[in-house]
Amino acid sequence: MGRFARAGAMVGALGLVASLALTGCGAGPKKAEFVDGAAPSASAGASADPSTPAAPTGPALSVSPVDGAKNRPVSSEIGAKLPDGGKVSSVTLTTADGKQVDGKLRTDGSSWVPSAPLKWGTRYTATVTATGADGQTSQGTSTFTTMAKPKSMISSGLYLFDDKTYGVAMPVVAEFHPGIPKKDRAAVQKRMFVSTDPPQPGAWHWVDNGTQAYYRAPEYWKPGTTLTVRIALAGIPLSNGRYGNVDRKATAKIGRAFEMKVDNADKQMRVYEDGQLVRTLPVSLGKRKTPSSSGTMVVMEKKESTVFDTRDDPDPENRYVTEIDFAQRLTWGGEYIHAAPWSEHVQGRQNVSHGCVNVSMANARWLFGKTKIGDPITIKGTERRLAPGNGWTAWSVSWSEFIKGSALPVPDGGAGPTL
Repeated sequence: MGRFARAGAMVGALGLVASLALTGCGAGPKKAEFVDGAAPSASAGASADPSTPAAPTGPALSVSPVDGAKNRPVSSEIGAKLPDGGKVSSVTLTTADGKQVDGKLRTDGSSWVPSAPLKWGTRYTATVTATGADGQTSQGTSTFTTMAKPKSMISSGLYLFDDKTYGVAMPVVAEFHPGIPKKDRAAVQKRMFVSTDPPQPGAWHWVDNGTQAYYRAPEYWKPGTTLTVRIALAGIPLSNGRYGNVDRKATAKIGRAFEMKVDNADKQMRVYEDGQLVRTLPVSLGKRKTPSSSGTMVVMEKKESTVFDTRDDPDPENRYVTEIDFAQRLTWGGEYIHAAPWSEHVQGRQNVSHGCVNVSMANARWLFGKTKIGDPITIKGTERRLAPGNGWTAWSVSWSEFIKGSALPVPDGGAGPTL
């Protein structure tokens, strides 16, 4: 109780940190390109001018949004009812003044997704060209208007910074306030795009109250991976009458493999880099009344110096104000790795903390200099299991359990990119 009450004392400070960690960026319109990067091939009867596409020879396509549609969400995607065996050849979307909108076709061919939210209260014209199994081309056009900006919106966040390097266990963490209702999660999840280089399958997992969703692979990310993320929430209509507020994007790197493993049986932390044991550190974990959590956590925040203030704890024994060095947050509940010179004499032998992983000043300084946000730490053998959502708990369950939290079906082994 003391540890979680102490968490309350830290929540206010963390709220500020979390707000600083939320990142978003937009993208300006670019010149539209054909989905496959090339103009559609000419057919018999094409113009002699090679720069002019061939005239459609098949029946007209029915485009979505339908022609004349009004008040469409700015999250609208362009689709069409295709002929049997047909495939989209190209999609163009233009504003009333002729400016083209950049976008990409979904990998399953179901629709074309603008690369940035459409503008509120704006008229667009979409043209879709498809080629049937018989080689005939079909085309359809639709002019529609987006809705005015709504008053009731839901806020979002993305715990990922552009051009930053993270540990191999860094999940993609999307946050929503208020939480996404269960019946809306599939629609929202379809608008959360992740791609990796080199390619690695993955899946999303929602926490119970819908305030966060985590994306991870079956195993830790490969060192050197580039993560490209777009949480395309802007304009998504929800069943509670709210709409998504903005798109958030980030491109980040995954660094070297670095992992910490703590065993309560011998009270030692074993530190591995690129699979090799590099150091063993004696620790003191949470005492029986305030045990540390067993499970796999990740470093969420690092502070070279901070103050733990638990004077609002209902248990007088757990009230204190202490300056802390080399603190690394593991849970929202207030568990950290940190320097604890007052417990150095029992580290490796006895648990005396309020739930944190205590190490010596020298070892804390060394570890602080080595870790990155997203590095994993696994603790085993304590009296408490890590609670789902108490930190970035994407790795605290097996892959088979993790994918049960997806709002959409997950293929065996995980899904690839949807864009």
